[in-house]
Amino acid sequence: MPFCEVAKHQTSLDGASSSSSIGTKIFYKTYGHGPTKALLIIGLAATHDSWGPQINGLTGAERYNDDDEDQIRAVDQSSSDSEYGGDGIQVCAFDNRGMGRSSVPTKKSEYTTKIMAKDAIALMDHLGWRKAHIFGHSMGAMIACKLAALVPDRVLSLALLNVTGGGFECLPKFDSRTISVAIRFLKAKTPEQRAAVDLDTHYTKEYLDEQVGSSTRRAILYQEYVKGISSTGMQSSHGFDGQVNACWTHKMTRTEIELIRSAGFLVSVIHGRHDIIAQIYHARRLAKKLQPVARMVDLHGGHLVSHERTEEVNQALCELISASEKKLSPHVWTNFSKDSSWWSEKGSLLGKTSVEGKTYSVCATACPELGLPSHKLIVNQIHHFNRVY
Repeated sequence: MPFCEVAKHQTSLDGASSSSSIGTKIFYKTYGHGPTKALLIIGLAATHDSWGPQINGLTGAERYNDDDEDQIRAVDQSSSDSEYGGDGIQVCAFDNRGMGRSSVPTKKSEYTTKIMAKDAIALMDHLGWRKAHIFGHSMGAMIACKLAALVPDRVLSLALLNVTGGGFECLPKFDSRTISVAIRFLKAKTPEQRAAVDLDTHYTKEYLDEQVGSSTRRAILYQEYVKGISSTGMQSSHGFDGQVNACWTHKMTRTEIELIRSAGFLVSVIHGRHDIIAQIYHARRLAKKLQPVARMVDLHGGHLVSHERTEEVNQALCELISASEKKLSPHVWTNFSKDSSWWSEKGSLLGKTSVEGKTYSVCATACPELGLPSHKLIVNQIHHFNRVY
């Protein structure tokens, strides 16, 4: 089975393997073939299989790559069904630590979005991928943000699906429906209980109530969810508590936001406007902070908008890859007006900072790397960037 031993690949970031990575193995699968690479990072309590609609849409593959020549031929033949119009794409999806077939550390301190981002970077090294498009969903989008700030030079583009800024932003709306769903989620002890609450968490009621043949979509998805949860097993308490800790402690510093903005890659923030877990307000706020390199894609859907609006999400991802390959100007890419930028309210900053032993240029409204006009330097002390907001 394909596993990445994290400790073998972390010396490039830390100089030595951290205690949180020793013995940790990450289970992964790759799909499709081609020079373009995309790493898919899934969210809380989910496995790599949750990326199924995007894997199929990007690669045309129904089955994962392995050493079986017949299977590889089947993947190659199906690649013509890919929605990606380039020379071919290979994607990798994996189980985060604490879930699925990956290792389950027992200490909550071994689960942070930064630690999990380093797991993902180790996996890129294991695969021999120098650069990749990084796509993350929910907690996976938080991890993707940390990855992009740690190694911005290895990111071709960044897609953040149903993302928040962590901490209190992870709290759902306080109404009777979401409180009921939260209680049911915490009490779920069987695949059947978990499947029932997951449906109400992931999708809009409108979508679940749609008729599909002689049944409702809810009834069909319920059977699929029970089967999937039964095959992977319920998440352990160590894994669940650890991943919740990663979400709760997640914060993007101003320095990290600046690193992403100034790195030269494009960002797509994709969100279901009826998401009861990750409220769209927080995603839009993050997108504004990432101006001018971010585009906001607001879709009619819930938390798992990647399933509920598969065609639109896959189109948005393909557009992001295509725009990146064409080196589209950020000002052409973004769909925010200049006046709506968070930075237009906060002002411009410019400087340099060091992250994980590497030095990067840091800039805001004015950034030569993005082809924007130079501005007068307003601050020259890096400690001005270190406030967490």
